[in-house]
Amino acid sequence: MSENTFTQGSEVKVTTGEKVFFKGIDGIPFEGKHSDNPLSFKYYDENRLLDGKTLKQHLRFATAYWHTFCGTGGDPFGVPTKDYPWLVASDPIQQAKDKMDAAFEFITKMGMPYYCFHDFDLIQEAGSIAESEKRLAVISDYAQQKQQASGVKLLWGTANLFSHPRYMNGAATNPDLQVVAYAGAQVKNALDITLKLGGENYVFWGGREGYMSLLNTNMKKELDHLARFLHLAKDYARKQGFTGTFLIEPKPMEPTKHQYDFDAAIVIGFLREYSLMDDFKLNLEVNHATLAQHSFQHELEVAAGANLLGSIDANRGDYQNGWDTDQFPVNVYELVEALLVILEAGGLQGGGVNFDAKTRRNSTDLTDIFYAHIGGMDAFARALLIAHQILDKSQYKALRKERYSSFDSAEGQKFEAGNMVLEDLKNLAVRQGEPKMLSGQQELYENIINQYL
Repeated sequence: MSENTFTQGSEVKVTTGEKVFFKGIDGIPFEGKHSDNPLSFKYYDENRLLDGKTLKQHLRFATAYWHTFCGTGGDPFGVPTKDYPWLVASDPIQQAKDKMDAAFEFITKMGMPYYCFHDFDLIQEAGSIAESEKRLAVISDYAQQKQQASGVKLLWGTANLFSHPRYMNGAATNPDLQVVAYAGAQVKNALDITLKLGGENYVFWGGREGYMSLLNTNMKKELDHLARFLHLAKDYARKQGFTGTFLIEPKPMEPTKHQYDFDAAIVIGFLREYSLMDDFKLNLEVNHATLAQHSFQHELEVAAGANLLGSIDANRGDYQNGWDTDQFPVNVYELVEALLVILEAGGLQGGGVNFDAKTRRNSTDLTDIFYAHIGGMDAFARALLIAHQILDKSQYKALRKERYSSFDSAEGQKFEAGNMVLEDLKNLAVRQGEPKMLSGQQELYENIINQYL
């Protein structure tokens, strides 16, 4: 039985497992921006206080089980390139335990407080619902032990309703009731293990909830079915005592031509139409935002405006292509734009920063997994500190307030309160005459961010 310890500041975490996979790598310390040690944090000091909360509490980092411990570098043009030592056992239960040993060893050495998973990231799906349920019971028992030993928590769980061939036409939106029923059984099991492991949220990503062609699709019926399915899942989880947040993750296309959770605005409209606003919030992903031709900052603003900013999947795409590359986030300027929105919204509501990102196909060393997460965590920590300085010390908030200052007038307040009719606006325009040109000062706002980088 081997034991590894991780220390950053005064906190010590311990994880115990049968095997050690990341030999020669101890806990990742905070050493500051002048350190040349690649296995150290330059900006993420988890104990640093910011407005009464530590950076660890602000950011609530999580690692994605699927990319970090299941993804082996395969793509449509080539076979896997990564021979992970935790995936060699032929017995599915032993392989799942090896993978979990590796996961918790990595998570504790990184000092991350959370992890996230799909059901069959944890263990290979079996040939029947009953046998899959047995396997999930075994591995979730093991996960309970690992969580208790390490203090690591489950940020959210979900079900993979898109990889198996049965879901080629969707899951909740499938035209075959038998498939919808199978998806319901799978979600029930995923909800059960999320509850069992104290998951703080549960995510729905409609990987194939959409269409490839409208010629063979009854869109209204499929949307109605999706809403009914979500209500059933929500009602079941609440009856079982789940008090957390349900999250929907927008994505516009890929693998389908069009997905019903296209972007934040469309998801919010769907939630309103089908009376799901009270229980659901959004889990926003950077790369999904850019696929929808939006900035991540835009999607955050839309969700925050509806009070539905639940959680985020941290990654980035490649601006030279139009697909979901899921790279680790490194662009501090763009992250500052995002953190400005999150901070002004009062933070994420129940969620955290999950690294839904993967090392590149040709990054084949185990150490590369550490480099990737260190870089992402440092980039977010640096952006958080910069965004806080901008809000606290710069002209940023005052400039934006001044831009809308005309609505602080008596007439402006009357308009915003809904106490005007259209004739009132006409009379106001006649009295005031031609409006003055007011600069948007975009360049000044951009310079303020650069000033604090």
